[in-house]
Parts: sequence; structure tokens; C-alpha cells
Amino acid sequence: MKFIITNGKIVEKGNTLKQVDILVTDGKIQAIGKNLLAEVSDVEKVYDVKGALITPGLVDLHVHFRQPGFEYKETIQTGSLAAAHGGYTTVCAMPNLNPTPDTPERVRAIYDIIKRDASVKVLQYATITENLRSGVLVDYEKMVESGAFAFSNDGVGVQTAGTMYLAMKEAAKLGKAIVAHVEDESLMFGGVMHKGKRSEELGIPGMLSVVESSQVARDVLLAESTGVHYHVCHVSTKESVRVIRDAKRAGIHVTCEVCPHHLILADEDIPEDNATWKMNPPLPAKEDQMALIEGVLDGTIDVIATDHAPHAQSEKVGKFTEGAFGIVGSENAFELMFTHFVETGIITLEKLIDLMSIKPAELFDIPTGKLKVGDVADIAVFDIENEITIDPNTFESKGVNTPFVNWKVKGDTLLTFVEGKLAWGKEEYK
Repeated sequence: MKFIITNGKIVEKGNTLKQVDILVTDGKIQAIGKNLLAEVSDVEKVYDVKGALITPGLVDLHVHFRQPGFEYKETIQTGSLAAAHGGYTTVCAMPNLNPTPDTPERVRAIYDIIKRDASVKVLQYATITENLRSGVLVDYEKMVESGAFAFSNDGVGVQTAGTMYLAMKEAAKLGKAIVAHVEDESLMFGGVMHKGKRSEELGIPGMLSVVESSQVARDVLLAESTGVHYHVCHVSTKESVRVIRDAKRAGIHVTCEVCPHHLILADEDIPEDNATWKMNPPLPAKEDQMALIEGVLDGTIDVIATDHAPHAQSEKVGKFTEGAFGIVGSENAFELMFTHFVETGIITLEKLIDLMSIKPAELFDIPTGKLKVGDVADIAVFDIENEITIDPNTFESKGVNTPFVNWKVKGDTLLTFVEGKLAWGKEEYK
């Protein structure tokens, strides 16, 4: 197919915008320039975006699509459509499923569903160990041959150093990353939100920061010993940021991600004992939140990831001790980050696109476009001028579990193209 996106704007440097048209032919960007409509006559479709922002498709290293095993929460079909609605063209799906993708056959079975149902590119993680919680390693070589993107036991931390060390050695041999949910269960003590003044005020069991940071500290030294690419999921504490910063200075191959909700919300924002606000890692203390922002600004934190974790509504009602951990994020991540970080001048638009598209692809060698001639046409278009209200009735995801409902934001997605095919678009563009 041959089409033109006309009257769009791209970021040149910082927050500087340049008006362009983009010509896409057979899934690739053929030309970027002005007045392309006057030069090309045989296009099949013209998308007039009326001054909207055009970016490379977003890349999310951390989503939960719940299939197989938990299709009542989400499916690959609904989850990938939600990702497309948020401007994502490539996402990486976590393996805490049932059955878990801990054999080549199970990984291939998930890819069969992806091929059939996905609206965007979905890369599937394999587990680090069999059935997530065991100490028995999966067959790393065979898992890679079956298409495993990387290895993670997301949802639980690897509890023993010996298991993590051996896993890192296997992954390093194959040039694959260990992507770690860091959580020392021996330090949990029944905590369900950050342990601090607010947890005491609400009478909710608190979770110590060292639940996360102690495993980060352990693992960066194991990564140094094994030479593996070690990636830390959803960093949320100042201690974790400090350890990762020091590890990078020491030349250890460590990267990490942070989620929008940990950058925008703190535990003091939790209004009541309501499981809507329950997530893992929990919303941090204000000082942790400030350390996360500093980590983004100084490059310690590499990327923004959503940890999109949909649940049935019945699982998110009631008190903290009763509800499930998790928040949906795919459909509003760009809106929230643009509104709260670009509009406020904390980071530039160029930096945001780097955090949400360019850098995650580069870190993990994910093939996707950078909005250049010859690139694959993985493209998102956002309205950064008009304010909208976050409304769960517009979600493509089965999950609506988010405290951001009714928040005012800018950056609404208008169009998402995956390899030149329309993956999601507002009705007026279809």
C-alpha cells in the first residue's frame, strides 16, 4: 500500500517541531518532506493529521497480556490493540502465564496466537526457571531457538543467588538479557504498599524499600561476574537508583526501566485503603519519586516501560490486602508522560521519544523504525495540542484498573501504523 501522512510535525531537536509529510510505500518510509502530495499522484490514502506530532512507534519492554491462562483479564488480541491505541508498535510480553512459557513448545504456541491475533509486534519472554518459582533452569538454547526474546521471572524475584548466577551464565552465552523482577520475599513481611508515614496513617501493612534494592545490589555483582546484560524491571526506590548508577559507573552491563505511575504518583497521593492504588512495586515515597526523576534526567534510568497489568474489576475492589497488584498502562503512558514531564518542562519531547521508542529498541536490538527514509514504517501520531479526559470506556484493554481515570491529559493517539499497516486509528481516519 502507498499512502501519505500530511501536515504532520516531527521533532528535530529538543522541543523544536518541523512540519512534514511522510510517504509510505509497501511498509517502508519512502520520503519525508514538504508538499509531497504535489509530487506523488498515485497514493491510495491520505491521512491529514492537521499539525499533529508524528513519532517513531513506541516500544514497551514490559507488558502482561495474560494469555494463556488468564484470558478473563486480557488476551493477546485485546492487549495488543490497547498497545496500538497507546501508540506502541512493539511490545514485549512477560511470561507469568499458565502454563508458563518454559518449554520451546509453549513459546511457539504463544507465537502462533500472536501471529493470528496481534495488532502490533509482540516479542515473548521465556521464564528464567521452570514454572517461575522453581530453581531449575529452562533450556536456554532451545528457548532462544523457539523465539524467546529474553528471560524473566516477572511477577516473582529469583530468590537464590546461585540460581540467578547460573541463569546469567546461560543467557550470556547466547547474548540474551536477564530481565529481573527484583523482590526478596524474605523481606516482604506481608507488605502491600510502601512502608512509611502513609501506610501507618491508613493502617496498611508496609513493604520495605530493601525488598527491591537488596536484590538489585546482589544481581549487579552477579552480572559483573557473568558479563550478562542485566535489565532491572520497574525501578521504584532511591536505593535501587543509587546501586544502578554506581554499577554503570563501574562498567557493568546493567540497564533499567521506570513506569509512568512511579514517576507521577507517590504513596502520599493514595487517598484511602482502596486496591485501585495497589501495585508492585508499590507507589514510592516522595523522596524515592524524586530520585527516579533524577535518574531519568541523568541517564541512570534508560527507558520508560508501562508494566501494563490488567485485572478483572472484581479483583481491584475493596481494601489493599484484598485486591490484586497491578495497573494498566499501555493506552495512557505517552499522554501522562507528555503532560506531566514535557508540558511542565522537566524533559524535552525529544528525550521522551528517546525514552519510549529509540532507546528501548537500541538496548535490546529490536528491529523497528526511527522515522528515517528507508526505515520500516512503525509510526505513531499524537495530538499534543488538545486536552482530553482519560476515560476507561475508550480503552481497548479488558482492564480498567488505573487511578488515572478522569485525569486531564494531552497527547491523545490519532493513528498507529505497524510496518505500514494501520493498527489503530480514530474513527475519522479509518
